[in-house]
Amino acid sequence: MSTHTNNPSNVDPPSELLLDLHVKYIQNLDTKKGDLEYWLTEHLRVNGIYWGSTALHLMGHPDALDHDQIVEYMVKCQHDNGGFGGHIGHDPHILSTLSAIQVLITYDRLDAINVDKVVDYIVSLQNEDGSYSGDSWGETDTRFIFCAINCLSLLKRLDDKRLDLQRTIDYVVQCRNFDGGFGNCPGGESHAAQVYVCLGTLTILNALHHVDADQLGWWLSERQLKNGGLNGRPEKLEDVCYSWWVLSSLSMLKRRHWIDADKLTKFILSSQDSETGGIADRPDHVPDVFHTVFGIAGLSLMGYPGLTPVDPVYCMPRYVIQRIGLSEKH
Repeated sequence: MSTHTNNPSNVDPPSELLLDLHVKYIQNLDTKKGDLEYWLTEHLRVNGIYWGSTALHLMGHPDALDHDQIVEYMVKCQHDNGGFGGHIGHDPHILSTLSAIQVLITYDRLDAINVDKVVDYIVSLQNEDGSYSGDSWGETDTRFIFCAINCLSLLKRLDDKRLDLQRTIDYVVQCRNFDGGFGNCPGGESHAAQVYVCLGTLTILNALHHVDADQLGWWLSERQLKNGGLNGRPEKLEDVCYSWWVLSSLSMLKRRHWIDADKLTKFILSSQDSETGGIADRPDHVPDVFHTVFGIAGLSLMGYPGLTPVDPVYCMPRYVIQRIGLSEKH
């Protein structure tokens, strides 16, 4: 990530959330069609809408984007097999399918799509060992398991008789390592983002008893560095996005207090761009919507004043999860 000089080192970094500036930053994201970066990230368009709309809801500005325009766009991204591509005309994938469902549920517009086809698509991606492929090409990753289980939970279709949920639980447990963490596959290195998706899967499936909460809580708390930021694994740099992956995992384990919230809050706030808005991966770097939403979600988990509470499992506003009748799992 390249640096810039909007927040030069001789100027004190922001010490409070620049909320109005972040709202404008997100609103302006779709106006940069002359930038190369806009087209290089075309495959992330559906994910980007989820990141941006979620950040706006958490900041208390749910109507800052045109709901009807977003819903119309999401409908165009759904394929005949039920899955959603990352943009119109792009191949369907479980990552963009989850993002689309999260956006449509947040806007209360599931009626705009064929939900049965979405379920058919997700079920078709389950493998015999309980894992899930990301798409028809067959790549597997614990991220894809979480996307599938998360999506089916949001749609209240985990009771589908075609699913083998116990086999999925068994597969996730096989991804646990000696340090308590989880990898992207059995034997894969422990990583905070993989911990989040594995814990999220086990939480939704009421199987969190397979986890040693103290051991994993210790591993997660060790992700905090001296400057307050969190990293994803040992010997790596801090990054704002881990404010979500680590904090949400600790929340599911009921050990969020095992990190220094004041130092982490200061780190996230110092990573804001005080001119353009948006939050970067670390101070003085270029902001993006990915780090913006996960920085704000991390602040929400820590109870930052003025932010809407976020659900640590689904990464959606808690009131949306309550509105659709999902029980509290954390």
